[in-house]
Amino acid sequence: MLDTQSITGVILAGGLGRRMGGEDKGLVPLLGKPLYQHIIERLIPQVGTLIINANRNQERYQQSGFTVISDLNHDFAGPLAGMQAGLHHAATEWVLFVPCDVPAFPLTLAATMFQHKGDSLACYANDTERDHPTFALLHRSLAPSLDEYLAKGERKLMFFMQEIAAKCVIFPPQLGSFANLNTPEDSLNWEQQQK
Repeated sequence: MLDTQSITGVILAGGLGRRMGGEDKGLVPLLGKPLYQHIIERLIPQVGTLIINANRNQERYQQSGFTVISDLNHDFAGPLAGMQAGLHHAATEWVLFVPCDVPAFPLTLAATMFQHKGDSLACYANDTERDHPTFALLHRSLAPSLDEYLAKGERKLMFFMQEIAAKCVIFPPQLGSFANLNTPEDSLNWEQQQK
């Protein structure tokens, strides 16, 4: 049985938002509030502690009342840099990572991952069609492996998952549950579908 207190949730909001026209994706308004707040609402019941990884607009994220941390290096090295910061900052054994731009991810994400990870120290989500490695549950002991991987100049998330023998956890296909909002059009379409 999953003890949510043993998991720290980390929202990955540290990217440059290139496809969002350089806008900070987590702060893009969606149904009257910033996108990252939709993520908080779905994640908070699943974890004991919540952290936001952001490299810009930290004051705005801090208004949520949650701890905001930036990448350990400052070259916008992608989701792995946010994961590295999360692993180093978390006080719990397990850390659940979620991107800031997927507002309808499963409410059973933590429980399903924990239940199906087996003896693995890491697992990531798959919706039967494709992998979603930014949805990942990692054991804190993997921090040195990730430090080493990034120090070599590597950036590819799936390669790292393979390197640490992460388990792929299949989630039953639910329309839009892993759909990410990359562009202003995506956000608009998502809002229309909710009406």
